[in-house]
Amino acid sequence: MRKNRSDRVNVLNESFVLALSSPLSLYVHIPFCVRKCPYCAFYSVVSKASEIDKFMNCLDEELKLWAALAGGKIKVQTLYIGGGTPTLLNHWQWERLISSLERYVDFLPFLEASVEANPGSLTADHIKLWRSWRITRVSLGVQSLDDGELQLLKRPHSAHDAADAIAALVASGLDVSVDLIFGLPGQTIQSWHRTLKDCLNFGIRHLSIYELTLEEGTPWGECPPSGLTEGYPLYRFAQWYLPKKRFIQYEIASFSLPRHWCRHNIAYWQGENFLGVGPGAWGYLDGFRYGNTREINDYFDQITSENLPVEYQEILPQDKQATEAAILALRTRWGVTATTFKRKYGWKAYRKFLDTWMKLPSDCRTSSRGRHAFTPKGFRIANALWENFL
Repeated sequence: MRKNRSDRVNVLNESFVLALSSPLSLYVHIPFCVRKCPYCAFYSVVSKASEIDKFMNCLDEELKLWAALAGGKIKVQTLYIGGGTPTLLNHWQWERLISSLERYVDFLPFLEASVEANPGSLTADHIKLWRSWRITRVSLGVQSLDDGELQLLKRPHSAHDAADAIAALVASGLDVSVDLIFGLPGQTIQSWHRTLKDCLNFGIRHLSIYELTLEEGTPWGECPPSGLTEGYPLYRFAQWYLPKKRFIQYEIASFSLPRHWCRHNIAYWQGENFLGVGPGAWGYLDGFRYGNTREINDYFDQITSENLPVEYQEILPQDKQATEAAILALRTRWGVTATTFKRKYGWKAYRKFLDTWMKLPSDCRTSSRGRHAFTPKGFRIANALWENFL
């Protein structure tokens, strides 16, 4: 169900105070980039110094509004600062962000705190500041270590820049994850192998790999590049190659050394509560899903008027919660756990899940001790398998 702006605070006050006052995950969206990549559908704008400063003030106010609804500081067990490009913030702006977070957030013990970075804007000052604060892991948007592929993607960095950034982050002692894209025009198994191998040689502990997707509303979505490479063989190669290097595929797009998976993303896939702040951010609180406005000027206007910048919201019925929970859990190697699923959604929902599960191809699924998960082949065709649950 949708709600108008005028009644959203009542909905939040009446129904979701308990979720807000309990430990959750916090996502902070920094909506600025040096330029827009032709394939990217995430909300961002080309940065202007005046807008960034105004954004920092408004983000502080948004956190203040959420903390007021929570009845005190927001209790956070994982933090993810993404974008956009968080490394476009300078030292002062990062100090401002940290000050806001410390003012309104109660960071719980054993916090995982992640930040996204781009090789072209990452500096030694960023790394030093993160190390002195709470950041524990960095997700670096490399996409490729092939200069030709980077130029095609219109990335604002070179392969040399990316290599320098990976080396500096690994040397800092932070947990380092690298994002890569496959299925690019002209990409081969050989070039894909080189990028994977070179990344691992730096000593990173986590890889996220994404097939190039032509999203509606992006330049490439409207006018696709020619010569796209089929992604399936490249993905299958990664599933074969990375386990040989001790990397575990713990999620459809995520590989890591043991115990170095991203807890923040796992919380999302396991249907836990998370709060999203910033333009275009999404959140989920005990069946209530909301999305902030994607327009930065509207975001400024709403915050200035002391309103939460929520543009979309719905309360998910129990059956839809169960379906989405099953699909999200099946993204991971842990899959759907019978006891947990039945406790949250009941026997009827679990029986409905099992009826669908048993109709899937036997080589795409595995079940053991009440845990149901996709096999590597199931991961490869997950999009088709999920449709059976909808």
